[in-house]
Amino acid sequence: MSTLFKDVLVLDGGMERALSGHILVSNGRIESVLEKGSPLPQADETIEGNGRKAVLPGFVNGHTHAAMSLLRGLGEELPLMEWLKEKIWPIEAKLTPQIIRVGTELALLEMARTGTTCFADMYFEMDQVAEAAVAMGIRAGLCRGLIGNDDKRLEEGLALAEKWHGREGLITVQLGPHAPYTVPFDYLQKIVAIANGKNMGLHIHLLETEWELGYFKDELKMSPEDWLKDSGILELSRVILAHGVWMNPEWALGTNKIDFSNVTIAHNPGSNLKLASGIFAVDKWLDAGVAVSLGTDGASSNNRLDMWQEMRCAALTQKGVYRDPLLGKASDILRMATYEGALSLGFTDKGMLREGWAADFVLVGLDAPHYVGADEENLSCFIVYAGSSEDVEGTMTAGKWIYKNGIYPTSDKAGIIESARAARKKLLE
Repeated sequence: MSTLFKDVLVLDGGMERALSGHILVSNGRIESVLEKGSPLPQADETIEGNGRKAVLPGFVNGHTHAAMSLLRGLGEELPLMEWLKEKIWPIEAKLTPQIIRVGTELALLEMARTGTTCFADMYFEMDQVAEAAVAMGIRAGLCRGLIGNDDKRLEEGLALAEKWHGREGLITVQLGPHAPYTVPFDYLQKIVAIANGKNMGLHIHLLETEWELGYFKDELKMSPEDWLKDSGILELSRVILAHGVWMNPEWALGTNKIDFSNVTIAHNPGSNLKLASGIFAVDKWLDAGVAVSLGTDGASSNNRLDMWQEMRCAALTQKGVYRDPLLGKASDILRMATYEGALSLGFTDKGMLREGWAADFVLVGLDAPHYVGADEENLSCFIVYAGSSEDVEGTMTAGKWIYKNGIYPTSDKAGIIESARAARKKLLE
């Protein structure tokens, strides 16, 4: 199956300006990117852009807990630890494999509708998440969340990798110790050693809140810097540090600087703001040469799975908090929302619009009033500052539509929503 995107604006996070031209997709890959005026190739399907549609790389949700879509609205407007202990963890104790499957499917509808083609997920019953992702045809980097020194859960994480890693080119698997305050340090070292031996990535929450600084000092009796070094995490091939709000960028810049070359910090601005966790210093980390991706966190703390909102929020908070309009550059934000997230999960040829790369796209309509004045020079700024998920006309993964003009070709929207309502009711009984 081949698709020609004709007379569109082509933009990714590595481009200084958009290209006016055409993209040919064949066998799930970008066969050619052509400038306007080039001879047009034949294709099975042609999308007529007429200069009023844009093709962007599909968004990558760099950190979330998909099935928590069923927990949306619970324990609103509470601090993180109170929210977790009193509202979230008691409900999570009622989760079943089937409920997690339904919650994941509900989240995938929202993500596909808003242009997301890949997501990083840490939760429970991850076989259910993998099956839901493959059924829709969306990419995912998955890890079984690990709490305590639970060998059974660790084995589940390893079995997940054995069964699903690389499946249909859609799934990668990481190990997922939850956080420094939920996994004993010696057990974390065991997990890291196993990940290193199997060349697996690792996904962990780190310094989401200021409270954790006190935990390192009073309970772990070590600094976060020593924890990073002594745990062995930095020696792994790929590491996602989720949130990192209270990480100090000087760690990557000082005389005894830490090597973050294999690390991606997953920035979750919407969730961090809503839980009053603080503001992550995006540009300072980028200036230090550290990779930063963009995520939503779970729908129970955000409360959306909308990467458009995260892009705008990420850009504006940097400018406002640090009082510098040059921060939060649109092209940087777009790259974080696409390429950096994909790379953090081990998808090495996704997130840019290059010949030979995966055809993971979001098709954006530019006929709305807020796009008047958009052109090749300024499109990235229009997308980040004026754009909206309502502008998404289609979402394509590996050359196949998972959402197009209100239709989900690979999903039963009505059935999923009906099942989700029943699952939510059961959880609250």
